[in-house]
Amino acid sequence: MGLDPVLLAQLTLNGIATGAIYGLVALGLVLTYKATEVLNFAQGDLLVAGAFIGWALIALGGVPYPLAAVITVVAVGALACGLEAGVVRRIAGQPQFSGVMLTIALAFMLRGLISMVFGPDSRSLPTPFTGQTVWLGPVAISAPSLVVIVVAGFVTLLAFGLLRATTLGVAIQAASQNQLAAYLSGIPVKRLNSFVWAGAGAVAGLCGLLLAPMTLVDLSLWTVLLKALAAMVLGGFGSIPGALVGGLLIGLIEQFSGVFMPDGIKDIVAYIVLIGVLMLRPHGLFGEAHGRRV
Repeated sequence: MGLDPVLLAQLTLNGIATGAIYGLVALGLVLTYKATEVLNFAQGDLLVAGAFIGWALIALGGVPYPLAAVITVVAVGALACGLEAGVVRRIAGQPQFSGVMLTIALAFMLRGLISMVFGPDSRSLPTPFTGQTVWLGPVAISAPSLVVIVVAGFVTLLAFGLLRATTLGVAIQAASQNQLAAYLSGIPVKRLNSFVWAGAGAVAGLCGLLLAPMTLVDLSLWTVLLKALAAMVLGGFGSIPGALVGGLLIGLIEQFSGVFMPDGIKDIVAYIVLIGVLMLRPHGLFGEAHGRRV
């Protein structure tokens, strides 16, 4: 019996929508790591903050969804910028393990503050497209999933355009290669790092707004970070295109494994991929191989 092409198309669209979220979160991780050499484990909790802030503006404040989205993105971006300038910058030059532990502590702090302010209960995020379905020929896709695909594509093009075709993008890439040389060349590295963290935070806030209508506004949304880490490793640690491609692949693998493989595999397949990549191709799909003689 052949595979149903409609089912395959449905799974592919759902996988792209989910993977786009993973890819965008992974993109934020890559940007902050390249800028400051700190792997930001608080990125998932910035996403949670975006979901809760958006919910408060829309459900409690009655703010229209588009305006609430703009306010949320700016607010989470400003929060990330403040964390970099006020906390992360203080450990510059310390071992990378210090950055890991610091951002893990920031993640727990943010999660605790969100729980204190909004409470631990789950809630739904009302949007203009909640509950709607779009038909692409014989294939149905939920409107929130379609919005995720469109917005993720726009953000990806915007990020590539910024990095490849603007003076600011060239400065970011230069600083990511060698901060001291960039500083000696007149690039304001500290302000640039804050800008990159603000951008990564804004993307996390946007991801929270995009993901919440597909699931719930809940503290557990931070676990998207774990899938984003798998996407980051699969695509190539430190590779911007790799983060996006890795996210899409993880999303597709999850969708297809949930249908064609035994029950429960969908929840762990991303981590199986992570372990396999680390064992067989540690530099990922687009990363550069770095060997060490012993």
